[in-house]
Amino acid sequence: MQFRKKFEAGEFACLVQIEPPKGTDVSSMVKNAVNVKGVADAFLVPEMGNAVMRMSSLGAALLLQKKGLDTVVQVSCRDRNRLALQGDVLAAAACGINTLMAVTGEAPSFGDHHTAKAVYDVTLEEFLKGLKGMESGRDMAGVELAGNPDFLKGSTLNTCLRGADRENELEKMKKMIDAGVSFFVTQPLFEFSMTQPFLKTAEKNNVKILPTVLLLKSLGMARYMARNVNQVNMPSTVVDRVINASDKVRECTKMARELIESVKAEGYGGVNVSTLGWEHKLPEILGVMEGLNG
Repeated sequence: MQFRKKFEAGEFACLVQIEPPKGTDVSSMVKNAVNVKGVADAFLVPEMGNAVMRMSSLGAALLLQKKGLDTVVQVSCRDRNRLALQGDVLAAAACGINTLMAVTGEAPSFGDHHTAKAVYDVTLEEFLKGLKGMESGRDMAGVELAGNPDFLKGSTLNTCLRGADRENELEKMKKMIDAGVSFFVTQPLFEFSMTQPFLKTAEKNNVKILPTVLLLKSLGMARYMARNVNQVNMPSTVVDRVINASDKVRECTKMARELIESVKAEGYGGVNVSTLGWEHKLPEILGVMEGLNG
């Protein structure tokens, strides 16, 4: 409940993205989450990000909930038809999960099961409208529910688009707001200039944007993202800083801490911290949050 309470109170909130295991051993996932309990307001559990097969978001979230950790479950239109999507939503609500992120999901060709067939029975907009109907008491077939879910709802946003693509993303954002989305998690951000039109739309509609602060792991990762990842705008100063650092991992960790500070200074409603498997670095990264939570 902590994340939703802080969100609804207008306080700065910290989401931490934590990957479910590719297997049944959840010890590392649980340990890494418990290590930052009380600093992270909730743990965002991806649903097979980049179409890589892992434990389901709902299953991993329930395991974390048992440890007294607040979670945000992610639901992907890629993997389930409308029956299964609604079933998972009802299960999450009945088990005490009150924050949900709805996503389209990357195509299976991006992941490790290239011959898997995507479902996409409903679009993201259709699912969000269906979810809004469920919260009003009826499922997507119009049948009355015996108990309604009640979620704080989020989705994703790409703020580094340009021209017509940016206008399309802004229109998509407005449609999702109309469908009940209250917060948006961005792609990794290393500077904030291109996000301003989206921030204005968010403020106008009383919703929040949570920039993703990504921990860079190496110079190679920084260079690759700068050259090849179109949805990320990485200033050359970031790459230069890693190049010139004697301890590159420490410098990347320091940059992540500084970016968290910048996110709050820029007036965003919260932050999403992603380490892409380096969750053991979370205590070092989030030490700064003790000062930000006051």
